Amino acid sequence: MIGEVSDGLEAVRKAQELKPDLILLDIGLPTLNGIEAARQIRARAPKSKILIVSENRSQDIAQEALRMGAGGYVVKSDAATALLPAVEAVLKGKQFVSASLATHVLTSPADEHAAGDPERNYVGQPAPESSEIRSRHEIEFCPDDAYIVDSFARFIEAALSMGRAVIVIATESHRVSLFQKLMANGINVDAAIEQKSYIPLDVADTLRTFMLNDWPDPVRFAKAARNLIREAAKDAKGEGRYVSACGECAPSLLAAGKVEAAIQLEHLWDEIARRYDVDILCGYALQEFRGMESSHIFQRICAEHSAVYSR
Repeated sequence: MIGEVSDGLEAVRKAQELKPDLILLDIGLPTLNGIEAARQIRARAPKSKILIVSENRSQDIAQEALRMGAGGYVVKSDAATALLPAVEAVLKGKQFVSASLATHVLTSPADEHAAGDPERNYVGQPAPESSEIRSRHEIEFCPDDAYIVDSFARFIEAALSMGRAVIVIATESHRVSLFQKLMANGINVDAAIEQKSYIPLDVADTLRTFMLNDWPDPVRFAKAARNLIREAAKDAKGEGRYVSACGECAPSLLAAGKVEAAIQLEHLWDEIARRYDVDILCGYALQEFRGMESSHIFQRICAEHSAVYSR
């Protein structure tokens, strides 16, 4: 730490003077609140990254903080598990929001593309190099299986509501739980499967299509992912024929102790997200990271994603 201040105006002055890599701000600062301080800091020290750490759980305030230039918003009660990945994400120019707020604060993949952005009409084939791709390869750390299912269900519902095809790669128990939860929420899952807008796949079967000697083979993986995305894109009914995917291939490798293979697979998925402009959500159980919260492994996995959430 190179500086500490007690009010918003002083935070702006120090930021302009010191131009630190990262600035942690609270919302309830005296003299000048954290949101206005973030706006002024962005104007005066544009290279400094800003992370809001506050007890305030207002979704509107968190959204406004991000709009005014903050790269992340962490609720203080989540800081024990969320602060480290938040710092890592924000320093890399990525976005982080405490998962308890993320669903409402961050624009969902379906909402983000509601306008039918012409730059996003390349699902199923690589986008031209001149296109500006704004892919989402996100990671959410959850305390247990129920939270993973809940996270996937929200992601799936948002995508299906806009006519996107959704690829779900999960364990059998999670696929069953997802089916039940989506049906309870009014989604006709059987019809979606028949229409190929909901494509559930087994994680073990999927891994076997590209794993070679316990390592994700890049050539096999690229072929398998490309074929799967192109097949899904054929039946996507959204204006841009978009495809979303959520799953736990890399988390399964991590749970099996294949750490480097998991990190490599996340890297390959990140390349797919960028190349084919697919939105991807990866769900990890926090219990797999016991003792890893401050480790290089935890940080490397976070670094392969465009946004990091933690419950």
